[in-house]
Amino acid sequence: MAEQPIPEEFRVALRQIAAARLRPEITVEEIPAPQRIAPHAAAMSADVVLAEEEVGSGRLVVLYDPAGNDAWAGTFRCVSYVRADIEPDMVNDSLLLEVGWSWLHEALSAHDADYTAASGTVTCVSSQSFGGLAEEDTDAQIEIRASWTPLGDLSAHVEAWAQMMCQAAGLPPVPEGVAVLAHKSARAPR
Repeated sequence: MAEQPIPEEFRVALRQIAAARLRPEITVEEIPAPQRIAPHAAAMSADVVLAEEEVGSGRLVVLYDPAGNDAWAGTFRCVSYVRADIEPDMVNDSLLLEVGWSWLHEALSAHDADYTAASGTVTCVSSQSFGGLAEEDTDAQIEIRASWTPLGDLSAHVEAWAQMMCQAAGLPPVPEGVAVLAHKSARAPR
């Protein structure tokens, strides 16, 4: 099957993705994008690292179908996954799932990233070890799976996804008026 030429609208989107400014705690790398969901796609994975310890991670896929997709209500779709460690007792907090979902909307709003058709799930998991592993600490995570149709500049959507990762990992927000500078580890798909 011959590879399709890259439409200019998707080339612009790739430049916008690469222009996103991320916090220095985030390292990003390009990963293979899914091939069957849309004619064009870009994907990246990221880790949130504090004091040389990974405290969160995520993936973002940007899909593009120039013919549009009724389920997306547009030609682009952002599909994201965020995972972060949490305190084991937080798993029992009945509001954590709603708070986790609000992080997506807050992050998109904070970056003036207009969107439509948001959907997703928030999951909290806890693991207790037994037998030969009984001395292992109890482990707990929050996972946010979300998708939305971006409207406008995709750099704002990448920055919002990164903010959602940082919120899930417990990082304090960047104070208003403080600029986040791009760094070498913030490589987005080209």
